[in-house]
Amino acid sequence: MNAAKQQPCQREYDFALIVGGVPDLTAEVEDALFDAGCDDATPGIRYGLLFIEFSRSAASLQDAIISAVQQVQGAGIGAQVLRVDECDLVTASEIARRIKRSRQLVHQYMTGQRGPGGFPPPECHLADDKPLWTWCAVSHWLVQNGLLRPEESWNAEVIEAINNALEFARQRQRHPELVNEVSRALGLS
Repeated sequence: MNAAKQQPCQREYDFALIVGGVPDLTAEVEDALFDAGCDDATPGIRYGLLFIEFSRSAASLQDAIISAVQQVQGAGIGAQVLRVDECDLVTASEIARRIKRSRQLVHQYMTGQRGPGGFPPPECHLADDKPLWTWCAVSHWLVQNGLLRPEESWNAEVIEAINNALEFARQRQRHPELVNEVSRALGLS
């Protein structure tokens, strides 16, 4: 069988990585990133952090992001990818914007006045006027109720998993004893 027929279809994925350890965007940094394979990226400095926007062809969003993280961290410039720039915490207004529906309709989903009920509860700021939901939980509910394409929810899960793994690695690097102690106490290790 032809090798080209065995490869999954490639798609273009747009995402950005927030990177620590690189205080200035110099020609040397740009060249190292390019040489490492980031020829599909546009780097810049924002709020003192390297911010790299990618438009990458890959079989999946997961493949695209992981390959970019590996290339950035392997560029030999002391870069440590902190996270994919995608906020998982959303307001009711942001949920409405993402699904192209009115805030009123989203509020009705949340209160059970419309839709099948069972909308996920907010994750934080429950006592405030502006509670926050996790996009992963909301997108899963939306998919289950035919209001969002399954791929969009899956991509939210992928980004959350990658960000959680990057944060866990950073915390383990900063405070290995604490991470090990907490993991053992919670039965996670």
